Amino acid sequence: VDDTVVAIPYGSRQVRLVLKGPDHLYLETKTLQGVKSENSLSITGSFLVENSSIDFQKFPDKEILRISGPLTADFTIKIRYAGASDSSVQFIFYQPIIHRWRETDFFPCSASCGGGYQLTSAECFDLRSNRVVADQYCHYYPENIKPKPKLQECNLDPCPASDGYKQIMPYDLYHPLPRWESTPWTACSSSCGGGIQSRSVSCVEEDIQGHISPVDEWKCMYTPKMPVVQPCNIFDCPKWLAQEWSPCTVTCGQGLRYRVVLCIDHRGMHTGGCSSKTKPHIKEECIVPTPCYKPKEKLPVEAKLPWYKQAQELEEGAAVSEEPSFIPEAWSACSVTCGVGSQVRLVKCQVLLSFSQSVADLPIDECEGPKPVSQRVCYSGPCSGEGTEYTPEETELLYGSLQEFDELYDWEYEGFTECSESCGGGVQEAVVTCLNKQTREAADETLCVTSRRPPQLLKACSLDPCPPR
Repeated sequence: VDDTVVAIPYGSRQVRLVLKGPDHLYLETKTLQGVKSENSLSITGSFLVENSSIDFQKFPDKEILRISGPLTADFTIKIRYAGASDSSVQFIFYQPIIHRWRETDFFPCSASCGGGYQLTSAECFDLRSNRVVADQYCHYYPENIKPKPKLQECNLDPCPASDGYKQIMPYDLYHPLPRWESTPWTACSSSCGGGIQSRSVSCVEEDIQGHISPVDEWKCMYTPKMPVVQPCNIFDCPKWLAQEWSPCTVTCGQGLRYRVVLCIDHRGMHTGGCSSKTKPHIKEECIVPTPCYKPKEKLPVEAKLPWYKQAQELEEGAAVSEEPSFIPEAWSACSVTCGVGSQVRLVKCQVLLSFSQSVADLPIDECEGPKPVSQRVCYSGPCSGEGTEYTPEETELLYGSLQEFDELYDWEYEGFTECSESCGGGVQEAVVTCLNKQTREAADETLCVTSRRPPQLLKACSLDPCPPR
C-alpha cells in the first residue's frame, strides 16, 4: 500500500523532505515529454534521477531526501507503508512561477476612419509549454498582477467622401477618447462637524457630432475613476465662548459678576447657530470676604464701580454693560417745524468687554428683551393758521392713536424666486417684502427701514443631472 505525499513541479529548487516513522519513501518522475520512471530509494547515497542530483539518507527511524534543483521533471514523492504505527512527513521547497500574465498587442481599431480607439488586454501564459491557458492559472500566484488595459487613438484620418461618409472638417479629425463624467456633488449631510456628499460617475463617449452617450466602464480604465464619495464641512460647529468674569460689583459682602458669552465659528468670528440650551450663564452671584460695616442687603447689589467704564448716559438711562443690552442713540430732530412729525434714532446691541474696557457691537438677536422703538411721533406746536393749540389731553390722544412704525411695518419672506437652472443644480433666493402687518399689503421699503432686514436665504434646486445632449 502506498500514498502520495506531495507533487513537486518542474523547475522547483531547494527541496528538503524528512519522514519519521517505520514507512519508506520512493519517487515517481515525469518529464515534460511524458516519460515516466520510479526510484525506490532503498539505500543511503547520492545519485541522479532525470538529470537531477538526489541526496538520500536512510536511518532506522527516519529518512531524509534533499534535491538542490532546479528539477528537470515533475517529481511525485510517495510513501510505501511498512508498519502499523503512523509516520510523519515534513517538507519544504521553492516552487517556480510557471504561469504569468502577458500583455497582448492592441486589438483592431474601433473605426476604420474618422477617429477610433483600440485596447490591449492580458492573457495567462504557460512558461513551460509556451501556450496561452485559462486565466485561473495566473490567479494562483498573489505576486502575479494582471496588467491594466491600455487605450490609444487610431485611424485618425478623415473618412473619404467616396465611401459615402460626410466630409470631416480639419478641426474634427479624431474621435475623442472615452472619459469619466460625473454628476454634481449632493448637498453635504451635515452643515458642520463633518459630513459626506456623493455623486455618480460613469464612462461616456462622444461621437464626431458631439453627442455624448454612456459606454462600458472598461473603456475608461486607462485613467483612474473619480471618487464617488467625499467628506465635507469638516470644520468645527459654532460653539459658545465665555470671556473672563468681571470683578464683583461690590467691595464687601454679596454682589454680582458678569461675563460676555459669544457664539464663535471655526474661524474665530462671532456668528449665530449655537444652541440656546447650552449657552453658559452670563451673570452670577459673588461674595467678597471683606465684612461690611452696614446691614447686608437681602438681594445682590448692582453697583456702579470706579473700574466700570460707563458709556455715555442716554435719554432712557441705558448704559453699556457687560451683559448684551439694547443701547438707543439720541432722537433726531422732529421732521417738521410745526404740527405733528416724526423722530428716528439708531438702536444698537452692545456689550462692554471688561478685559479691554471697550464697547463692541453685537447682532441684534444677541440682546434679550423688547427692543426700544426707533421711530416716534413728535409735536412741534401749532402751525400758522391753525385755530387753537392742542390741549395736553388732545396731545395724549393724538400720540396714543398713532402706532409706532416699528410695530406697524416689518419685513417678511414672500416665497422664492424661480430656480436659476432647469437641471444640473441651481439656486433660489428668498424674496423679502415690506408689509403692513395689519392689512398684509405691501408697503414702501422706507417704512421698514427701522426694522432689521432678514438675512439673504438661498436654497439648492433642480439637482437632477441634465439629460445627455
